[in-house]
Amino acid sequence: MATQKPGKPPEPVTPPSVGSDDSVVLERRTQRVKPPQMYQVVLLNDDFTPMEFVVLVIQEFFGKDRETATQIMLKIHLEGKGVCGIYSRDIAITKVDQVQQAARSAGHPLQCLSEPVE
Repeated sequence: MATQKPGKPPEPVTPPSVGSDDSVVLERRTQRVKPPQMYQVVLLNDDFTPMEFVVLVIQEFFGKDRETATQIMLKIHLEGKGVCGIYSRDIAITKVDQVQQAARSAGHPLQCLSEPVE
């Protein structure tokens, strides 16, 4: 039980009076927001992963049709790497993880990475 008497409540604070000479007007400034940095998901060539598996991965994880997936696979084979898609950072990281998980499950050393788009 409380043995003390309640104290006097604090007095409300009154704002200082503002005359017409002391008024302040704030201007609204529009904020300019940059679009998020985009990342490209890149598959790297190796001598051990079958071409057909690469085509299936591109179709399954990047939503490409068979012809487009084959063209990307040939670019990877001939040039050493190929871009499979461009995404925001989180989605690109997820795609890289999905591809690497599928490659490891199938026993292939396929390498996938994401790079910022310039």
